[in-house]
Amino acid sequence: MIPTIKEIFSLKAEGQAVTVRGWIRTKRQTKSAVFLEVNDGSCFANIQCVFDQGSPAFQAIAPELEKATTGASASIEGTLVPSPATGQKLEVSARSIQIIGEAPADTYPLQKKAHSLEFLREQAHLRPRTNTFGAVARVRNRMAFAVHQFFQERGFQYVHTPLITASDAEGAGAMFQVTTLDLQKIAQSGTVDYEKDFFGKPAYLTVSGQLNVETYCQAMNRVYTFGPAFRAENSNTTRHLAEFWMIEPEIAFATLEDDIELAKSFITQLVKTALEDCAEDLAFFDARIQPGLVADLQKVVAGSFYRVTYTEAIDALLKSGQEFEFKPYWGCDLQSEHEKFLTEKVVGGPLVVTDYPKDIKAFYMKQNDDGKTVAAMDILVPRFGEIIGGSEREWRLDLLEKRIKDLGLDSNNYWWYIDLRRYGSTPHAGFGLGFERLLLYITGMTNIRDVIPFPRAPKLAGF
Repeated sequence: MIPTIKEIFSLKAEGQAVTVRGWIRTKRQTKSAVFLEVNDGSCFANIQCVFDQGSPAFQAIAPELEKATTGASASIEGTLVPSPATGQKLEVSARSIQIIGEAPADTYPLQKKAHSLEFLREQAHLRPRTNTFGAVARVRNRMAFAVHQFFQERGFQYVHTPLITASDAEGAGAMFQVTTLDLQKIAQSGTVDYEKDFFGKPAYLTVSGQLNVETYCQAMNRVYTFGPAFRAENSNTTRHLAEFWMIEPEIAFATLEDDIELAKSFITQLVKTALEDCAEDLAFFDARIQPGLVADLQKVVAGSFYRVTYTEAIDALLKSGQEFEFKPYWGCDLQSEHEKFLTEKVVGGPLVVTDYPKDIKAFYMKQNDDGKTVAAMDILVPRFGEIIGGSEREWRLDLLEKRIKDLGLDSNNYWWYIDLRRYGSTPHAGFGLGFERLLLYITGMTNIRDVIPFPRAPKLAGF
């Protein structure tokens, strides 16, 4: 394979013959030369290829240069030379060009240098060619690899959990149903015979891999799953997707304290990796998307995590005198405005909130001795709010069965989960991190649809 543009820049060998293959970003022409900016996605920077109009070979390549428009793919051969232009050390003194795929200027949608994010969402097949979405893609790639690095280095086993399930991990019921039944016939008859369905009973796309990964936790100690999840909430917001990716570790023989320490190390390591390995892309986000982004991320790596209970957090909100859109009270679910206020105004940094009311948390969380709260924790970060949510799991059989019954859930759907508490149960804990929400935080992007390659949202099926 020929070197990528990123690899060419690392050569730093003036006079070396190189071949550049990529997509033309810009073209400009003077009396003496033609300048092409080419990018292949391997790094943020373009490489400038200069064609000398005074060269004896120029007339032979002039017809190809005519076809060198924005968006066209090209193969360019030349020599690496020092660049007199500011902002780049090297450029290519080009001697030949082959246009591989043309992009007619009258129809190519990305002619302008700047497009709105709304417009680019309608061009999901082309938006990776822009600076913004190329940078997002590279950060997403590095963060995905960093997730596996973090857990593999700590002895965790990667488990692939199913996408089709009969149980709802959250008990919320906002799930996509999977069926082979004829929906038109059902609508006409008004009856559903699940005996004729593929699985013989209602089945859904999973909202979380947590319950399934717990089964492997109770056999292999440290495990994690990292895969897609689906929620059918009709939430047409900048923070919700119908299809997204979840990172969910689970650790056996562990308490909430172990869970908190793992989560803190996890988020710190991911942010540190982004700062070190995605510096060029983060500099772009800092300059063009979210001013102060890099300094904000550096504080997370260098600073400490404050810690309060949910009750203390509510007290701080009530005593603040701040007017909130959603009035805080004990028993309410903390809203984004509450979380941002706590991290930015009250403690000035990352914050761990523990011991939430059991009535606003999932059935599987361990109940505390006070009978009112559960051993749950959220990690909140400035500018964003909640980024990680986790808990110690209810590992005591009688209490789990009672909780399922009290919430009106069908215990038959959780028989295997209950069985784990019947045979060799252990204290265990885990957390969940929405991958796209992590990317929102690290890139400074403000709409979750812009940090996933192909967003799925209400009335937005895409392709």
